[in-house]
Amino acid sequence: MRRAYLHLTRFPVQRRVVESPELSGRPFALVEAVRGQRRVAFASTSALKAGVRPGMTLTAATALEPGLRHFDYRPEDEQRALTALGEALLPLAPGFQLRAPDGLWLDAGAAHLCGGEDGLGARVLAVCAELGYRAHVVVASEAFTARAVARHGARRVEVVAPGDSARALAPLPLSALEGREGAAFSALGLTTLGEVAALPAGAVAARGGAAGARVHAWCRGEDDTPFVPAVLEEVLEERVVLDFPAESFEPLRFALKTLTDRLGARLSGRCLAAVRLTFTLKLDPTGHRQVTLTLARPTARAKLLHELARHRLEALRLENPVAEVSARVDEHSEDGGQQLALGDTPEGDAALEVVLSRLASTLGEASLFAAGLEPVHRPEAAHGARAFRPPEARRGLSAELLEPGGAGPVSSVPAASRERPSRLLAEPACLEAEVAESGRLLAARMGGRRHRVTALTGPERLGGEWWSESSAFQRDYYRVHFEGLGPAWVFRDGRDGRFYLQGLFD
Repeated sequence: MRRAYLHLTRFPVQRRVVESPELSGRPFALVEAVRGQRRVAFASTSALKAGVRPGMTLTAATALEPGLRHFDYRPEDEQRALTALGEALLPLAPGFQLRAPDGLWLDAGAAHLCGGEDGLGARVLAVCAELGYRAHVVVASEAFTARAVARHGARRVEVVAPGDSARALAPLPLSALEGREGAAFSALGLTTLGEVAALPAGAVAARGGAAGARVHAWCRGEDDTPFVPAVLEEVLEERVVLDFPAESFEPLRFALKTLTDRLGARLSGRCLAAVRLTFTLKLDPTGHRQVTLTLARPTARAKLLHELARHRLEALRLENPVAEVSARVDEHSEDGGQQLALGDTPEGDAALEVVLSRLASTLGEASLFAAGLEPVHRPEAAHGARAFRPPEARRGLSAELLEPGGAGPVSSVPAASRERPSRLLAEPACLEAEVAESGRLLAARMGGRRHRVTALTGPERLGGEWWSESSAFQRDYYRVHFEGLGPAWVFRDGRDGRFYLQGLFD
C-alpha cells in the first residue's frame, strides 16, 4: 500500500513553543531521568547553538548556557499531541499510525481526492502550519523508505514512485538506521544506505543474522511492515499537566488553549461539533473542581471553545493551586458546517455565538431554548420552547420519506407556504379585509392604516379537532406580503369567512 510519513523535526520542542509562545527563540531543554541523572532529551535551536546536545547532563548543559530553562520530558504528552494531530488529518487520510515522538504514518490511499500524492503532502503540511508545526512529508510504498527519506531528505514534500525506493535511499547517511541497527555496518566503514544495499545478501545474513538481513532488505527498498492504524478513542478527552502548580488564572490560559486546540482539531477531523464539555481542575495537593460548559450552538472551533472556557474559569476562586487541567466532550453532534446569509459576516456570527454560550453557561441551560414540536393540530400552537439539543441526523429510507425531496407522502403545498412565522400573536387579530370577487385578499387595515397586498402564497388548508365543538377549526393559511408591513401569516376562517392575522415573519 501507499503510505505517507509525516516527520516533525524535534516535535517535543515544537510542541512546547506552540503551547508556550514565550519560549520562542529562547534556550530551553526537555530533560528526563536516566540512571539517576537528569539528561537532555531534546533542546531548542538556541540551546543547540550554545552547544547543548541530547544525552548531555543537565549540569553540563547549564554550564554551557546559564540562561537555559528546562522542563520535564513526558513521552505521554507527545503521544497525546501526535494523536490529536493524526485525528486532525483524518479528512485527508482514512487512518494514521503513530511513530512517537516525532512523526506518524498516514494511509495515502485517498490521495487522488487531494489532487494526487503531491497534493496530499501539500495539504498535510497546510494543516500542520495552521496548528503551528513545521514538517516534511514523504509518500512511498514502504514504511522504512517513507520515514528515512522524510527524516533525512531536503524536500518538504517528496513522492517516491513504486519500485524507486532503493534509488531514493541510496544517498542517505547510515544514521537513517536508527538505534543499534546500523552499528555493525558502521564498524565496516560504510557511510550510506546505498553501500549497505550493495553488500551480498548471503554474507549479511550469515554475519548479522535475521536482524542484519532485515536491515539489508530495508536499504534495498524492501519492507513488508504492515500498516496498523491507531484505534480512535470513543470519548474525546485531553489533559495538560502544569510544570508548576498555578495559583492564578494566567498560567492556566496557555493550558486551556492547548486543550481547546487539540479538542477542536480532533472534533474537526471526525466531522463533529461539541455541545457540552466538562473541565476538571486537579488541585495540589488534593481536591478537584469541575465546570460544565454548555454551548448555544454546536461548534468545533478551537478559538470559540477557548474564549468560552476562559470566561467560565477565570472567575473561579479555588482553595488550592491547580496542578492539572483536563477537558472532556460529554455530548457532541455531527458538524454539517454553516452557510451564512448574504451580508452576514463570520465575525459577527461568532460574536453572537459567544454571547449566547456565555448566557447558557452562566444562567443555566434553561436561559436558552429551541423550538420543539407539540402534539397539537393547530399550527400556531404546534411548537413550544424546549431545552436545546442538537438534531439527530436522519439516515436511510426514513430520511427520504420524511424530507420534502423524498418519495414519501409529503404535502403538495409549496415549501414557502409551509413555512411558519418566527413571531406569533397570542390571539389572532381580525382584519378589515378588502377582498376581490374571486375571494383573493387585496388589502387590509391594521392600526388605522391601509396596507396593500403585494404578494400572496397559499392557501394551505388545515382543519381538525372535529370531535370538540369549542376547538374545531377549518382554515386556509396564506403567507401575505403587506406594503409597509412585510411578510405576515394570515388565515381565512372557514366558519365566518373572515381574515385573521396570526403572526409575522422576520
